[in-house]
Amino acid sequence: MLNIVLVEPEIPQNCGNIARTCAATGCRLHLIRPLGFDISEKAVRRAGLDYWHMVEVLDYENLEDFFAKNEVGQMWCLSTKAPRSYCEAAFRDGDYLFFGRETKGLPEDFLREHYDQCLRIPMRREARSLNLSNAVAVTVFEALRQLSFPHLQDYGKMRE
Repeated sequence: MLNIVLVEPEIPQNCGNIARTCAATGCRLHLIRPLGFDISEKAVRRAGLDYWHMVEVLDYENLEDFFAKNEVGQMWCLSTKAPRSYCEAAFRDGDYLFFGRETKGLPEDFLREHYDQCLRIPMRREARSLNLSNAVAVTVFEALRQLSFPHLQDYGKMRE
């Protein structure tokens, strides 16, 4: 199982899309506060997130709280500032994939501290960044591809 870590996410629709990706792939979702939205049961129900029950969502006060409660083996920090492509990473089951706020990304000191684990998604120089939920999906599916899509259905129901 992969672990998706959102550090101070701001936009509820992005979190909803990421939760749906987690539901479809079996990834665990870690949310680091402060959050730019409400994740109470009432708010989730009102937003119509009928797949939320399929996602293991863990909530933390800050990064220190997260690291105190988790034994993080291999981790990857996704950033437009990273020195190498996500395609160069050798993903493993249980990896933690860190993504930052929509407006600022991951904190600079955090990126410097984990420089060798920083990855970027290649894109045009003129483009600022991908949407957060798209960046998560791209990275998750590359990691799962490398792991041969464990526990995921690999066929469809199309008729001839």
